Amino acid sequence: MIRVAVVDDHPVFRLGMAALLDSFDGVRVVGHAASAAEARTLLGLGPGAEPAPGTGARADVVLMDLDLGDGSGVDVTRELVRADPAARVLVVTMHEDDDAVVAAVRAGARGFLVKSASPAEVERAVHAVADGAMILSPSVADRAMAYVVGGRAAARVPFPQLTDREREVLDLVAAGLDNASISRRLVLSPKTVRNHVANVLAKLAVRDRSAAIVRAREEGLGTGG
Repeated sequence: MIRVAVVDDHPVFRLGMAALLDSFDGVRVVGHAASAAEARTLLGLGPGAEPAPGTGARADVVLMDLDLGDGSGVDVTRELVRADPAARVLVVTMHEDDDAVVAAVRAGARGFLVKSASPAEVERAVHAVADGAMILSPSVADRAMAYVVGGRAAARVPFPQLTDREREVLDLVAAGLDNASISRRLVLSPKTVRNHVANVLAKLAVRDRSAAIVRAREEGLGTGG
């Protein structure tokens, strides 16, 4: 019996995925979480934390979304794999861009599926990851192979949960620019800049601009001015 935990902040998808998994022979859902905070509790992460009975580290496979509202599935995956190197995480997300794939794999994920995957693809991926294999959805695998054949090295991108524009705004925030200066630099309205900053704070799960600057500079942003 393959025991699976599901982490996704969209209730319809999370409950639907749990029902689908429970319909597979030899698969049983042992827990689910709707946020990064709930995932950490479920998986027993944090000082002195213990996984919920019958779940967490005792799950054979963890299905992980990348965008969790209050944080990043990449960060939770990294913490889980650091705490338990044998943990097997299968990322299931709307994002299939190269940055997201690289970030998930670098964090320790053993598989990567898009949410449009068929039930048969989900079942095959769960069994493969449970058996210790690495699996990518067909579209992701094709691009990954092209990447290797083309001889290009996969570059690490900071904060893959951010859009390119949000990362650009964060870079300027970390460089010390205020919203008005960012607005002029990027030729955006002040309201649009404020919205981007608010989205960045939410996705990084930080309380204020100062905390975002600290996180950004730790990742090498803010050096260009």
